[in-house]
Amino acid sequence: MLDLESRFGRYSLGFFPSPLQPLKRLSAELGLEVWAKRDDVSSGLAYGGNKIRKLEWLVPDALAKGCDTLVSIGGVQSNHTRQVAAAAAAAGLKCRLVQEHWAPWEDAVYDKVGNILLSRLMGAETLLEGEGYSIHEKETWERALEQVRREGGKPYAIPAGASHHPLGGLGYANFAAELARQEEEQGLFFDVLIVASATGSTQGGMVAGFAALEERGARRRRVLGIDTGADLEMTREAVTRSAQTTAEAIGMKRPLPNDAVEVDGRFCGPAYGIPDATTVAAIRTGARLEGMLTDPVYEGKSLAGLIGLAQAGELPRDARVLYVHLGGAPALDAYHRAFEG
Repeated sequence: MLDLESRFGRYSLGFFPSPLQPLKRLSAELGLEVWAKRDDVSSGLAYGGNKIRKLEWLVPDALAKGCDTLVSIGGVQSNHTRQVAAAAAAAGLKCRLVQEHWAPWEDAVYDKVGNILLSRLMGAETLLEGEGYSIHEKETWERALEQVRREGGKPYAIPAGASHHPLGGLGYANFAAELARQEEEQGLFFDVLIVASATGSTQGGMVAGFAALEERGARRRRVLGIDTGADLEMTREAVTRSAQTTAEAIGMKRPLPNDAVEVDGRFCGPAYGIPDATTVAAIRTGARLEGMLTDPVYEGKSLAGLIGLAQAGELPRDARVLYVHLGGAPALDAYHRAFEG
């Protein structure tokens, strides 16, 4: 098993391991054994989600460097920025969030409810400026960092999704070890993992973590990312970069396999943050069959990918599939129009 905690600092923010849940009714519907790993419920911090795992490794770095303000960036309804605000509150730090208009979704309450409301409740300063989804560094974020410096603070820079950060993939490399322990305890093995991908370090951390376990003799498995950014090449590049950075950080001895990064671009909808009919249908299916809530930006699209791949026969019927639920349900209120009628 990987032993990352003895090599890197970790600030406990979540209730881990997150539970494994058999999705019995969805499995019957798809003719395939499907489970969920519920990272959406594994934190008491502001409804949790996948970024909590990442922030456990970034917060101690911020504290060790004497920083007093976490500064990050995301869309108006960013799950990531909401979790940065929660981590800052828990660690006694200030928080400044750039909330750009990444999704062309028009609604009078879009910047007043859901994730951004929760961030404001937790004391974060939210800066509504900038446009256009991108995983690359943005001028608006650099400007927010400089504002903190001018005001006499010491900012800690957290890029979008906590990705493109040297420590950004550690949380999901550690996830790989956590899942392997759960499988051993419960007599399970998941052949395929389905996960939403955008800024890269969730899937990238997994890829590196599972590859490191394979170096130690573990069975190989497939980690399939579902692109939610509506830019397949940008997403694949981000996942690959994170996987390579994380593999180096955790001390892998061999290069990653050439086919380790797999991203499917067929279920992303028309644009980042915009659900299509397939996304909405998948959200309704998860809710109706399992009482499991998914969002229109990320998890609704990865669930649509799981359902679509199963219905097309692209997942082996004898495979045990794990849907990694990364959270995001607080955004549903901001997308109420998608479910009218």
